[in-house]
Parts: sequence; structure tokens; C-alpha cells
Amino acid sequence: MLSMTRERLAIWDETMTKLRNLDLNLLKVLDAIVTEGSVSKASERLSLSQPAISNALNRLRTAMDDPLFIRTSQGMVPTPRTRTISQPVRQALDLVQSCLQEDFTFDYTLSDRTFVIAVEDYGEAVILPRITDWLSQVAPSIKLAVRPERSYVIQKELFEARVDFAIDYFPLHDEGFDNTQLFDDSLVCIARQDHPTVKGSLSMEQYVSLPHVVLTQKPDRTHLIDRKLNKLGLRRNHAIEVPHFLTMPLIVKDTNLLATLPKRIATIYADSFPIKLMPPPMPFENIPIFLVWSRSLESDPGHQWLRSSLYDLCQRI
Repeated sequence: MLSMTRERLAIWDETMTKLRNLDLNLLKVLDAIVTEGSVSKASERLSLSQPAISNALNRLRTAMDDPLFIRTSQGMVPTPRTRTISQPVRQALDLVQSCLQEDFTFDYTLSDRTFVIAVEDYGEAVILPRITDWLSQVAPSIKLAVRPERSYVIQKELFEARVDFAIDYFPLHDEGFDNTQLFDDSLVCIARQDHPTVKGSLSMEQYVSLPHVVLTQKPDRTHLIDRKLNKLGLRRNHAIEVPHFLTMPLIVKDTNLLATLPKRIATIYADSFPIKLMPPPMPFENIPIFLVWSRSLESDPGHQWLRSSLYDLCQRI
């Protein structure tokens, strides 16, 4: 008895393995013949010619190593193997049909989806609090998982849609990504409030001679400030490079170093640290802030909703 059960289980496992490798259309033919009991009626059911049904049946027989049906005067009689698999095949086809007909709408008021966002400290300070406050009001069950890595570090995860969005200073123009600019931000200089030489405005001589805290750049990029200074034959004194904006006021408040950073985040820091904001001694380009995502998520309804909402929200920052 036990050996018989093991034999049936072995046959079942073998059958399921073969079914997983079959063309879905062949399984539809198998189901139609089981349901209709004849090749001619199965052809009518599937709107296929009888030769096409017969050809599909031959392929099934070869793949399953079983006759599957015995032709009799009463019609096509299923073999024991066909009777064993007919119900799972029917259920699988129903599941596929259900998935294809599913309404892929997104109701943000009911969804408890978690969106993963890669964002650096600029986005954490300037954008994230507003997103969090807004979500708590309009979609309280939706969650955010924040990844602090820069977008170029997690580009693979972004491409594979394991990260929904990256908020960064540089767009990704590689194939497979889409970008939209959320807004831009002007640059300001910061110094400690009781700086011994920087009193009111900041002269160009002071700007290039005093030591600076600067943000670490990508290996293949030069900061836009340094690019512009280089064109004038000038250079900043890079005393220390730091990976995050937040480190800048922590150093500046207790030293004579300067730092140049986006105005929105500098204004936030000025509320917490004894620093002062000043315009730079020459105009610099604004810093663009981009939203980046995988093109594979372009038509995802939930992603579309949050993407559009983030853009609208950032227009008011």
C-alpha cells in the first residue's frame, strides 16, 4: 500500500514537472478535449481547426509520454493520467484568466503598500518631512522605506524596481530609467555667526582663501562651483570633504571654515545651529533635484499616483 502511494506521488511529481514546461495553449487544448469529449467540439470551443487540435494533442502526448485520450465510439476517453491532471490544469487556466482580467486600479485610501525611496540627506531634510505629513493625511496606511544610499550606488536595485524612486541631483539617462525634475535650489554660503573675518558680505578673495567643507563628489564629476571657478583661474581651498550636507554645519559652527550648499537645507540648519547664511561672491547655477525611477514601473498605477503626487507636492516647497 505504501509503495503504491509513493509510486503515485512520483508519477504526480513527474507530471507536474512536465506541465510546468508546456506551452499554455497546449494545456487549453487538453482542457477543451476533456470538457467537450471530442476533437471536433474542442476545435469549435477554441476556434481552431481540427488539424491544429490534433497537432497540439500529439505534442502533448509526446511531452507527457502518455496517450492522454483513448478514441472510442463514445468519444475521447481520458486516460488515468489525464484524469489526474485535468482538475489542476483547469484551476491553473482559471487563475491565469483571473489575473488577466484583474482590475489593476490603485486606491490610495485603502492601500497598505510600502514604497522604497533612495534619498540623501537633502531629500531627508527638505522633502521627506512634507511627504510624510501629506501621506499621513491622505493615505495613512501607505508606508515609506527610506534608503540613504545615493542613486548611483543602488542603480541596479533601482533598475530592477526593488527601489521605487531615487531623489538625486543628477538624472539617470541610461536606458531603462525615467526622470523628472522636481524643482531646483539656489546656493548659499554658511559661516559661524561669530566668524572673525567674515562679517557681512563675502568677498571673492575671502571665498577662495578661506578653507572650505565640501561635499564628496562622484569620481567622474567636478562640483559645479569648482567648474565655474576653474574657468576664472580660481580654486577653493578644500580643507575637508564630507559625504553628507549635515556634517557641514557641525564643522562650520565650531571652526573658521566655510561651506556652500543649497539654500533650502541651509535655512533648516540655521534654525538649529549658530551659523549665518550669505550669498556667494558670484552667481552659481541652481542645483536641480530629480526624481528617478525604473521604466518598468512606468505603468504601475500605484507608482503613477505617488510619482504625480510627489511632483505636485514639490512644486509647493
